[in-house]
Amino acid sequence: MSKILVTGGAGFIGSHLVDRLIAKNHQVAVVDNLSTGKLRFVNRRAKFYKVSVTSPKLKQVFGKFKPEIVFHLAAQKSVPFSVNDPLADATTNIWGSLKTIEQSIRVGVKKFVLISTGGAIYGATKIMPTPEIVAPKPDSPYGLSKLTVENYLLNYYQPLRKLNFVSLRLANVFGPRQDPDGEAGVVAIFVKNLLANKQCFITGNGKQTRDFVFVDDVVEACLKSIRAGQGIYNIGTGKETSIKVLYHLIAGLISKREPKFVPPRPGDVFRSVLKNALAKRDLGWQAQVELVDGLKKTIKYFKA
Repeated sequence: MSKILVTGGAGFIGSHLVDRLIAKNHQVAVVDNLSTGKLRFVNRRAKFYKVSVTSPKLKQVFGKFKPEIVFHLAAQKSVPFSVNDPLADATTNIWGSLKTIEQSIRVGVKKFVLISTGGAIYGATKIMPTPEIVAPKPDSPYGLSKLTVENYLLNYYQPLRKLNFVSLRLANVFGPRQDPDGEAGVVAIFVKNLLANKQCFITGNGKQTRDFVFVDDVVEACLKSIRAGQGIYNIGTGKETSIKVLYHLIAGLISKREPKFVPPRPGDVFRSVLKNALAKRDLGWQAQVELVDGLKKTIKYFKA
């Protein structure tokens, strides 16, 4: 049993992680400013601190709880927002992350796990599925901010400050609790609109692809990274699905109505699929939930 702190633990992925950690009898604290997280998602057995990772109060939380493991999920997650306001993106994603890392070192954490991004970091690469050795080419401030924190960990905090870390570059995560009102959760958006018999919109021609990984599989990767791994790992299925195909899979499970196509968004990558061989080798992890099964579980949640 470990003392584990989860930033962003009231969010979509973070709350699922907290539930699993508590089920495994870990002592868990959640740090979340509830800007996008929901208090109702926070497990009642977790200690909850309504604090931003950019706040001076973060130091008090670390001093009081003294975690052994830190999962850092608190972030500004929107690519379009980052394009429109790179300063706000950097404040949360770079400054907030560095503050969290510094506090982790101050209290002597054994492992720091950063939740990073796959597609937004690699950018428009031609190597598919994309392995970790591909040179990152982020084309949005969001991708740049995540890569910057990884570089701090890899080139400064690990060699000079001796911080044991793992960075998990996630593919496109979906599942219950995902926010259908944001722009990042395409599965949640399609499901919510189709259940409400509303029009769905696809940006571009719908041939752009993503690697869709179910939230339970992502949580499993997080749990495995407590004991194993060092450095950067892709967490995806290695399977490419176009947005058009995804839409028709969901519509086939809810109601078959045609989508409308709208112009593409700036900063969006056209193809994204992650090679997960390194995670298989070092973490003993691979995705278990098939796309259709994950979609059925997600639809069931939104229906309820």
